Amino acid sequence: MLQQDTITTHTADSHVARADSFRPAHRLTPADVLDMLPDDATPAQQDSAIQAAFQPGEIHYSDCPDTLGLPGYTAGEETPKTTGGLGFSDDMFARTDTLSYATIAGSVNGVAGDPVPYTVRGDDLITGLLLTCMVLVAVSMAKSRRFITRQLKTFVYIPRDSETSITETSSEVRFQLFLVLQTCLQFSIFQYFYTQHYIGDTFILESQYLLIAIFFGMFTAYFIAKGLLYTAVNSVFFGSRKNMQWLKSQLFVTSTEGLLLFPVILLQVYFDLPIQNTVIYFLIVLIFIKSLTFYKCLFIFFRHTGRFLQIILYFCALEIMPIAAFWGALIITGNRLNINL
Repeated sequence: MLQQDTITTHTADSHVARADSFRPAHRLTPADVLDMLPDDATPAQQDSAIQAAFQPGEIHYSDCPDTLGLPGYTAGEETPKTTGGLGFSDDMFARTDTLSYATIAGSVNGVAGDPVPYTVRGDDLITGLLLTCMVLVAVSMAKSRRFITRQLKTFVYIPRDSETSITETSSEVRFQLFLVLQTCLQFSIFQYFYTQHYIGDTFILESQYLLIAIFFGMFTAYFIAKGLLYTAVNSVFFGSRKNMQWLKSQLFVTSTEGLLLFPVILLQVYFDLPIQNTVIYFLIVLIFIKSLTFYKCLFIFFRHTGRFLQIILYFCALEIMPIAAFWGALIITGNRLNINL
C-alpha cells in the first residue's frame, strides 16, 4: 500500500500562515519550510509542503536593448559578421569548444601508440628494385636462351687449343653485366640482413638505403678489383687468349651466382626466412660457385702442366684470400657504422 500524504493543504496553509507570523528577516526559503516540518516527515510530505508554500510565477523577460558590446565597438553599433570563417567573438569565446565547429580539430585524447617498425618487405624502393630485377631477368633470359645455352656448353665442354672462342655481341655483354650488378644487389641485401641480425640494427646513417648502398658499392668494387687482379696476374704468366677466356668464364659464373641467390633473397624479404637458413644457402651457393671456378681454372691454365700444387697456390692467392679479406672488411664496416648502446 502506498503511503498517503498526511499533510493537507490546510496544514500547509497553516504552516505558511505560521511562517508569516514568525517570518524571518530574510525571504522565506525552502529550507525554512522544511525546518517547520516534524523530523519524521516523509519526502512526499516535504514535497507537498514546498508546493503549498511556493507558487510558480509568470516569467517576464526584459525588453531593454542589450548594451553589452564587444571590445572596440560602441553600444548599439552593429558588429560585422564574418563569412567563411570564425569572427572575433568566436575566437574569444567559442574557439575552445571543439564541438561547436566541425572545421576545428579537437585535441587527440589517449596515449600515442608505438610506431610501426620498419620492414624491408614494406619498403617501396627495395620492392621496386627486386621487381625490376625479376622482370628484366625474365625478359633477358627469354630473349637470350641461345646465348645461355651456348655459354653452358662452352663452360662444361673442354675446348682444344686450336679452337677459337665464340665472341659475344654487345647486347649479350650488357646482359651479363646487368646480371653481375644484380649479383652485387643480392649480396648487399643479404649483408644488410646479416648485419642487422648479428651486429646491430641501429646505425649512424640517416637511412637504411645508405647502408645498402655502401654494401652495394663495396661488392661492386670487389668484383671490379678481382677482375683487374686476374688480368694483371694472367697477363704475366699466360697469354691474352687464355686471359680473355678466363674473364668470360668469370663473368658467366658471377651472373649464375646472382640468379641462384635471387630466390632466397625473395624468401628472406617477403616470407621472413630465418637468417640462419639464408646463411646456409649462401654458403652452399658460394661453395658451388667456387667449385665451378676451380674446375674452369684447372682446364684453362693447368690442363697440360698437371701440377696440382700450382693450381692450389693460384686459386688460394686469387680466390680464397681476397674473399676472406673482403669479408673482414664487411664486418669492420658494419661494426664502425653500428651504434653500440
